Parts: sequence; C-alpha cells; structure tokens
Amino acid sequence: MSESIIGLAENPQPLLERLFGLIAEREMRALPFYQPQIPVRACGFQLFERQWVGALLTPWMLSLLVLPGPGQTWPRRPVGSRLALALPCGNLGFTVGEVAGCGQYLGGSLLSPLSAHLAAGQAVQLAQQCARMALSLPVADADAPVNPARRALFRAHCPPSHA
Repeated sequence: MSESIIGLAENPQPLLERLFGLIAEREMRALPFYQPQIPVRACGFQLFERQWVGALLTPWMLSLLVLPGPGQTWPRRPVGSRLALALPCGNLGFTVGEVAGCGQYLGGSLLSPLSAHLAAGQAVQLAQQCARMALSLPVADADAPVNPARRALFRAHCPPSHA
C-alpha cells in the first residue's frame, strides 16, 4: 500500500465521470434511492491552491470533491476519516473517499439522497452552481457592522452621549 497519494496532472472531470458512471451501473442502480433520470457529471473542476475542486453529481448524491492537483502529494488517510477545509465560501467538512483508478479524494456531501422530483437539467445546473459557489468569495454589505454583537458590547460600556 502506497504511503502517498500523487496529484492528478489533468483536470479530473472525464476520469470522475467514467469511474462514477461505472459505479452507477455496477453497484448503485438497484438501490432504492437511485434516481435514473440523473446523469453522472463532474462539474466546474478547477485548481484552487493547487488542488482540484469541483462538484460531482451522481444518481444518488451531489458532493463537493477535492483531489490533489499537479505536483501535489497527499498523505494516505483512512477512508472515512473526516477533516475540515477553509474554502472561500466558508469552512466545510469532508470525508476521505477512495475509488480504484483515481485514488483518494475528499468528499463533502451537499445533497443525499437526491429528490425523485429533480430533473436532469435542474440537477446539472445545481451541480454547476455549487462548484462555482464553493470557490466564490462571500459578498457582504460594506456598510453593515462586521459583528453586531461586538458593536452592542461597546455601546453597553460607553456612557450615553449628551449632545
């Protein structure tokens, strides 16, 4: 067993779609939560801090995935172990997964199981938007207090002004 996970030099979208497509056909199709109208799609994968980040849509779930990028070496972790990552959208929890032919990855569940009422086009659009939002900087009102509770703390200790 290798001690390290070697990064992927190429965008993992086609690899993930092929591998998870095989998993869908061979292992998942008979399960009651499998939604046959939903395609397997790897959406929006791009390099972020030298790691591949994107969304993976399957007929049973939608997850955010992180894989090692070009020149990266990850330590091997126990499958199922959890860790948190700070992404532009905020801190997210991930679970270590592994797929033969791809190696280890970090998966953060966004939607599981999928609704039976979700159409294929809606699901793909949702996956694309999730991938985009994960790496989007949060937007805040520049005039709003950063921490309203902290501002209230200052008011509580300051004598009222007598203007």
